[in-house]
Amino acid sequence: MEPQADYAHVKQTLAFISQNWREQPSLEVIAAQSGLSPFYLQKLFTRWAGLSPKQFLQAVTLDHARSLLRGDANLLDASHELGLSGPSRLHDLFVTHEGMTPGVYKARGAGLTITYGYHPSPFGTALIMRTQGRLAGLAFADDGGESQALADMTRRWPQADYVEDQAATAALARRVFSRQEWSKDQPLKIIFIGTDFEIRVWETLLSIPLGSASTYSQVADQLGMPKASRAVGSAVGRNPLAFVVPCHRVLAKSGALHGYHWGLTRKRAMLGWEAGAVHSSL
Repeated sequence: MEPQADYAHVKQTLAFISQNWREQPSLEVIAAQSGLSPFYLQKLFTRWAGLSPKQFLQAVTLDHARSLLRGDANLLDASHELGLSGPSRLHDLFVTHEGMTPGVYKARGAGLTITYGYHPSPFGTALIMRTQGRLAGLAFADDGGESQALADMTRRWPQADYVEDQAATAALARRVFSRQEWSKDQPLKIIFIGTDFEIRVWETLLSIPLGSASTYSQVADQLGMPKASRAVGSAVGRNPLAFVVPCHRVLAKSGALHGYHWGLTRKRAMLGWEAGAVHSSL
């Protein structure tokens, strides 16, 4: 089955689980809603996430996220409760980053040539953007939503020149979504195009380990700006490098997943996929 078809079934399953987690549905019930046999769904989902549907349900339900953050607990300290005791490296994708000069941002991208292409990923179609040899943008689109995803990204830097070139961005797509290519010896090179404050927030997100999470207020504390949670939330929402800069690992203080620019179902999918990555490394 093609990755895009895989994700369509997984997305439907994730939506069902997130809406019915209180009933702790059986594999048979979960499979029935997608029109797949329990055996086939188990095989497909486990191949996709590294976890079975039931293990995913246990690891990332909102109820469990809330319980970990209740009181003084936070997911950074309590990740062992999820069985996510993998190494707390800076970021398992191993990225090296630099910020574009403030002048380029203020000029809204004038003088930049940005190459882009659409590629299959574990989370649906990925829009990959590249400039100066570095990954500059990563967004997601549901079927038929590719043009909207492109418009959303080009609005950020409206004066740049955009050139579609699938071949030029294919290697970056493989580098991001193939765990076999995550290597500290050959880090993924990314470039930030944003305000100084936004770049500081995005850099802080890179410190959230795979399999863990933080809150907006904790990110603000790390920046030495404890009253800036709302501004942090806005910067997180403007993150142009989905998944690579893990804004999906930021939760509300209550533990709720809260909003996500590319959809809450996709946010749950990313957390589950990463839980599988950590689980398989133990």
